[in-house]
Amino acid sequence: MNVKHWTTCALLLLLPASLQAGEVSVAVAANFSAPMKVIAEQFQVATGHRAILSFGSSGKFYAQIKNGAPYQVFLSADQAKPQALANDGMVVSGSRFTYALGALALWSADKNLIDESAAVLKTGNFRKLAIANPRLAPYGNAALETLDALGLRTALSASLVRGENIAQAYQFVGSGNAELGFVALSQVWQDGEIRQGSGWKVPGDLHSPIRQDAVLLLKGRRSAAAGALLAFLKSEQARDVIKRFGYRTPERQG
Repeated sequence: MNVKHWTTCALLLLLPASLQAGEVSVAVAANFSAPMKVIAEQFQVATGHRAILSFGSSGKFYAQIKNGAPYQVFLSADQAKPQALANDGMVVSGSRFTYALGALALWSADKNLIDESAAVLKTGNFRKLAIANPRLAPYGNAALETLDALGLRTALSASLVRGENIAQAYQFVGSGNAELGFVALSQVWQDGEIRQGSGWKVPGDLHSPIRQDAVLLLKGRRSAAAGALLAFLKSEQARDVIKRFGYRTPERQG
Protein backbone atom coordinates (compact mmCIF):
# COMPACT_ATOMS: atom_id res chain seq x y z
CA MET A 1 0.00 0.00 0.00
CA ASN A 2 1.55 3.31 -1.04
CA VAL A 3 2.05 6.39 1.13
CA LYS A 4 -0.81 8.27 -0.52
CA HIS A 5 -3.26 5.48 0.28
CA TRP A 6 -2.10 5.27 3.91
CA THR A 7 -2.59 9.03 4.27
CA THR A 8 -6.11 8.82 2.88
CA CYS A 9 -7.00 6.02 5.30
CA ALA A 10 -5.63 7.99 8.26
CA LEU A 11 -7.70 11.03 7.32
CA LEU A 12 -10.84 8.92 7.00
CA LEU A 13 -10.26 7.47 10.48
CA LEU A 14 -9.91 10.96 11.94
CA LEU A 15 -12.91 12.39 10.11
CA PRO A 16 -15.71 11.07 12.40
CA ALA A 17 -14.05 12.52 15.53
CA SER A 18 -13.59 15.91 13.88
CA LEU A 19 -17.19 15.95 12.73
CA GLN A 20 -18.40 15.23 16.27
CA ALA A 21 -16.27 17.96 17.87
CA GLY A 22 -18.23 21.06 18.79
CA GLU A 23 -18.15 24.32 20.70
CA VAL A 24 -19.78 25.29 23.97
CA SER A 25 -20.40 28.86 25.13
CA VAL A 26 -19.56 29.20 28.82
CA ALA A 27 -20.25 32.05 31.26
CA VAL A 28 -17.55 31.85 33.94
CA ALA A 29 -17.42 33.76 37.23
CA ALA A 30 -14.40 36.08 37.18
CA ASN A 31 -12.76 34.42 40.20
CA PHE A 32 -12.48 31.16 38.26
CA SER A 33 -10.71 32.64 35.23
CA ALA A 34 -7.22 31.19 35.78
CA PRO A 35 -8.16 27.57 36.47
CA MET A 36 -10.87 27.56 33.80
CA LYS A 37 -8.41 28.59 31.10
CA VAL A 38 -6.27 25.58 31.99
CA ILE A 39 -9.28 23.27 32.19
CA ALA A 40 -10.56 24.46 28.80
CA GLU A 41 -7.23 23.61 27.18
CA GLN A 42 -7.21 20.15 28.74
CA PHE A 43 -10.85 19.64 27.78
CA GLN A 44 -10.10 20.38 24.14
CA VAL A 45 -7.17 17.96 24.09
CA ALA A 46 -9.21 15.22 25.79
CA THR A 47 -12.46 15.57 23.82
CA GLY A 48 -11.86 17.67 20.71
CA HIS A 49 -14.59 20.07 21.88
CA ARG A 50 -13.78 23.75 22.31
CA ALA A 51 -15.02 25.86 25.23
CA ILE A 52 -15.67 29.51 24.33
CA LEU A 53 -15.15 31.32 27.64
CA SER A 54 -16.62 34.63 28.83
CA PHE A 55 -15.58 36.01 32.23
CA GLY A 56 -17.47 38.43 34.44
CA SER A 57 -19.53 38.88 37.59
CA SER A 58 -22.08 36.20 38.40
CA GLY A 59 -24.73 38.88 38.91
CA LYS A 60 -24.27 40.30 35.42
CA PHE A 61 -24.29 36.86 33.85
CA TYR A 62 -27.51 36.05 35.68
CA ALA A 63 -29.14 39.16 34.23
CA GLN A 64 -27.81 38.44 30.74
CA ILE A 65 -29.02 34.84 30.79
CA LYS A 66 -32.45 35.98 31.97
CA ASN A 67 -32.51 38.34 28.98
CA GLY A 68 -31.66 35.63 26.45
CA ALA A 69 -27.85 35.61 26.26
CA PRO A 70 -26.72 32.55 24.27
CA TYR A 71 -24.70 30.84 26.99
CA GLN A 72 -25.00 27.08 27.25
CA VAL A 73 -23.16 26.51 30.54
CA PHE A 74 -22.95 28.80 33.58
CA LEU A 75 -20.19 28.50 36.19
CA SER A 76 -21.31 30.80 38.97
CA ALA A 77 -19.44 32.06 42.01
CA ASP A 78 -22.34 31.04 44.23
CA GLN A 79 -25.31 28.70 44.50
CA ALA A 80 -28.05 31.33 44.58
CA LYS A 81 -27.95 32.44 40.94
CA PRO A 82 -27.95 28.95 39.38
CA GLN A 83 -30.79 28.04 41.72
CA ALA A 84 -32.71 31.18 40.74
CA LEU A 85 -32.30 30.29 37.06
CA ALA A 86 -33.50 26.78 37.82
CA ASN A 87 -36.54 28.22 39.59
CA ASP A 88 -37.23 30.25 36.44
CA GLY A 89 -37.14 27.13 34.26
CA MET A 90 -33.93 28.12 32.45
CA VAL A 91 -31.78 25.18 33.58
CA VAL A 92 -31.79 21.52 32.56
CA SER A 93 -33.27 19.64 35.50
CA GLY A 94 -30.73 17.76 37.61
CA SER A 95 -27.68 19.41 36.03
CA ARG A 96 -26.68 21.67 38.94
CA PHE A 97 -23.63 20.67 41.01
CA THR A 98 -20.89 22.31 43.08
CA TYR A 99 -17.65 22.38 41.11
CA ALA A 100 -15.48 24.33 43.58
CA LEU A 101 -15.39 25.66 47.13
CA GLY A 102 -13.91 29.14 47.00
CA ALA A 103 -11.50 30.88 49.34
CA LEU A 104 -10.87 34.57 49.99
CA ALA A 105 -7.50 36.30 50.36
CA LEU A 106 -6.31 39.72 51.44
CA TRP A 107 -3.62 40.64 48.93
CA SER A 108 -1.14 43.41 48.15
CA ALA A 109 1.37 43.83 45.36
CA ASP A 110 3.75 45.09 48.09
CA LYS A 111 5.57 42.03 49.41
CA ASN A 112 6.01 43.63 52.84
CA LEU A 113 2.55 45.05 53.52
CA ILE A 114 0.54 42.03 54.70
CA ASP A 115 1.75 39.66 57.41
CA GLU A 116 0.33 36.30 58.49
CA SER A 117 -2.16 37.97 60.86
CA ALA A 118 -3.25 40.74 58.45
CA ALA A 119 -2.35 43.34 61.08
CA VAL A 120 -2.44 46.07 58.43
CA LEU A 121 -6.25 46.03 58.55
CA LYS A 122 -6.16 47.19 62.17
CA THR A 123 -3.28 49.63 61.82
CA GLY A 124 -4.95 51.30 58.84
CA ASN A 125 -1.59 51.87 57.15
CA PHE A 126 -3.17 52.26 53.72
CA ARG A 127 -5.54 54.55 51.80
CA LYS A 128 -7.65 52.19 49.71
CA LEU A 129 -8.97 48.68 50.24
CA ALA A 130 -10.47 47.05 47.13
CA ILE A 131 -13.37 44.63 47.15
CA ALA A 132 -15.74 43.29 44.49
CA ASN A 133 -19.22 44.77 44.35
CA PRO A 134 -21.08 42.76 47.04
CA ARG A 135 -24.40 43.15 45.19
CA LEU A 136 -23.03 41.36 42.13
CA ALA A 137 -20.14 39.22 43.34
CA PRO A 138 -20.23 36.63 46.14
CA TYR A 139 -16.57 37.31 46.90
CA GLY A 140 -17.43 40.95 47.58
CA ASN A 141 -20.11 39.86 50.02
CA ALA A 142 -17.62 37.51 51.69
CA ALA A 143 -15.20 40.44 52.06
CA LEU A 144 -17.82 42.50 53.90
CA GLU A 145 -18.68 39.53 56.12
CA THR A 146 -14.99 39.20 56.96
CA LEU A 147 -14.74 42.86 57.94
CA ASP A 148 -17.88 42.43 60.07
CA ALA A 149 -16.38 39.39 61.79
CA LEU A 150 -13.20 41.38 62.53
CA GLY A 151 -15.23 44.35 63.78
CA LEU A 152 -13.62 46.63 61.17
CA ARG A 153 -16.33 47.37 58.63
CA THR A 154 -17.33 50.76 60.04
CA ALA A 155 -13.75 51.86 60.63
CA LEU A 156 -12.68 50.96 57.08
CA SER A 157 -15.82 51.92 55.15
CA ALA A 158 -14.31 55.18 53.88
CA SER A 159 -11.34 53.26 52.46
CA LEU A 160 -13.36 50.80 50.39
CA VAL A 161 -13.27 50.91 46.61
CA ARG A 162 -15.58 48.54 44.76
CA GLY A 163 -14.77 46.79 41.52
CA GLU A 164 -17.56 45.53 39.29
CA ASN A 165 -16.30 42.01 39.88
CA ILE A 166 -13.43 40.20 41.58
CA ALA A 167 -11.21 40.61 38.49
CA GLN A 168 -11.53 44.39 38.71
CA ALA A 169 -10.84 44.33 42.45
CA TYR A 170 -7.65 42.44 41.67
CA GLN A 171 -6.74 44.98 38.97
CA PHE A 172 -7.16 47.85 41.42
CA VAL A 173 -4.56 46.26 43.69
CA GLY A 174 -2.22 45.09 40.93
CA SER A 175 -2.15 48.56 39.35
CA GLY A 176 -1.49 50.31 42.68
CA ASN A 177 -4.80 52.18 42.70
CA ALA A 178 -5.47 50.37 45.98
CA GLU A 179 -2.69 49.25 48.31
CA LEU A 180 -4.52 46.06 49.19
CA GLY A 181 -7.76 44.26 48.56
CA PHE A 182 -9.87 41.19 49.14
CA VAL A 183 -9.55 38.94 46.11
CA ALA A 184 -10.22 35.31 45.28
CA LEU A 185 -7.36 33.17 46.56
CA SER A 186 -7.18 31.58 43.11
CA GLN A 187 -6.08 34.90 41.59
CA VAL A 188 -2.89 35.02 43.64
CA TRP A 189 -2.27 31.40 44.63
CA GLN A 190 -0.69 28.56 42.70
CA ASP A 191 0.84 25.28 43.78
CA GLY A 192 0.76 26.06 47.49
CA GLU A 193 1.93 29.66 47.69
CA ILE A 194 1.21 33.31 46.94
CA ARG A 195 2.75 33.93 43.52
CA GLN A 196 3.82 37.54 44.17
CA GLY A 197 3.37 40.37 46.64
CA SER A 198 2.05 39.48 50.09
CA GLY A 199 -1.19 37.96 51.23
CA TRP A 200 -3.32 36.42 53.94
CA LYS A 201 -5.59 33.43 53.43
CA VAL A 202 -8.83 34.48 55.08
CA PRO A 203 -10.03 31.77 57.49
CA GLY A 204 -13.21 30.17 56.20
CA ASP A 205 -15.07 30.75 59.47
CA LEU A 206 -15.00 34.53 58.94
CA HIS A 207 -17.53 34.42 56.10
CA SER A 208 -20.26 32.26 54.64
CA PRO A 209 -19.08 29.27 52.59
CA ILE A 210 -18.45 30.12 48.94
CA ARG A 211 -19.98 27.16 47.14
CA GLN A 212 -19.68 27.64 43.40
CA ASP A 213 -22.27 25.85 41.28
CA ALA A 214 -22.37 24.93 37.61
CA VAL A 215 -25.49 24.37 35.53
CA LEU A 216 -26.42 23.27 32.04
CA LEU A 217 -28.65 25.98 30.62
CA LEU A 218 -31.58 25.18 28.35
CA LYS A 219 -29.70 26.60 25.36
CA GLY A 220 -27.12 23.84 25.85
CA ARG A 221 -29.46 20.90 26.40
CA ARG A 222 -28.84 19.43 22.93
CA SER A 223 -25.12 20.24 22.87
CA ALA A 224 -22.77 17.27 23.18
CA ALA A 225 -19.94 19.71 23.92
CA ALA A 226 -21.85 21.29 26.82
CA GLY A 227 -22.60 17.94 28.41
CA ALA A 228 -19.01 16.81 27.91
CA LEU A 229 -17.66 19.96 29.59
CA LEU A 230 -19.77 19.48 32.71
CA ALA A 231 -18.66 15.84 32.90
CA PHE A 232 -15.03 16.91 32.48
CA LEU A 233 -15.35 19.40 35.35
CA LYS A 234 -16.10 16.45 37.64
CA SER A 235 -13.06 14.48 36.45
CA GLU A 236 -9.97 13.93 38.55
CA GLN A 237 -7.94 15.84 35.96
CA ALA A 238 -10.06 18.98 36.35
CA ARG A 239 -10.28 18.60 40.14
CA ASP A 240 -6.48 18.56 40.34
CA VAL A 241 -6.34 21.88 38.45
CA ILE A 242 -8.99 23.40 40.71
CA LYS A 243 -7.02 22.45 43.83
CA ARG A 244 -3.79 23.86 42.40
CA PHE A 245 -5.39 27.29 42.37
CA GLY A 246 -6.35 27.25 46.05
CA TYR A 247 -9.91 25.93 45.85
CA ARG A 248 -11.26 22.90 47.62
CA THR A 249 -13.45 20.43 45.77
CA PRO A 250 -16.54 18.66 47.08
CA GLU A 251 -16.78 14.92 47.45
CA ARG A 252 -16.87 13.07 44.15
CA GLN A 253 -20.20 13.41 42.39
CA GLY A 254 -21.80 11.23 39.79
